Amino acid sequence: MIPADGTVLAWAIDIAFALLMAAMLVAFVRLARGPSLPDRVVALDLVTVLAVAFSALFAIVSDNPAFLDVAIALALVAFLATVAFARFAERRKLQRDETPDSVEDTR
Repeated sequence: MIPADGTVLAWAIDIAFALLMAAMLVAFVRLARGPSLPDRVVALDLVTVLAVAFSALFAIVSDNPAFLDVAIALALVAFLATVAFARFAERRKLQRDETPDSVEDTR
């Protein structure tokens, strides 16, 4: 049974904020260190998803529904950015595949 004073909800919100911040830190590390471009794209997408979750959680805490609008707008922009980065990575791979692996020395 949940107490009426809301202590469980307050704990859950604090834990959710802490976990979101920890996940954001790990995602930023992957974004900085990622060995390849697709790793960095996925990490950037994860950062934006975590920012959407943070905004939605803050809307609950502050009891201000305007932050839900911010979360929706950020999610739409993040989706478009992910599609654009994926298209860029695909074109980059296609260009790399079209160039010959060994170029003869013309000296």
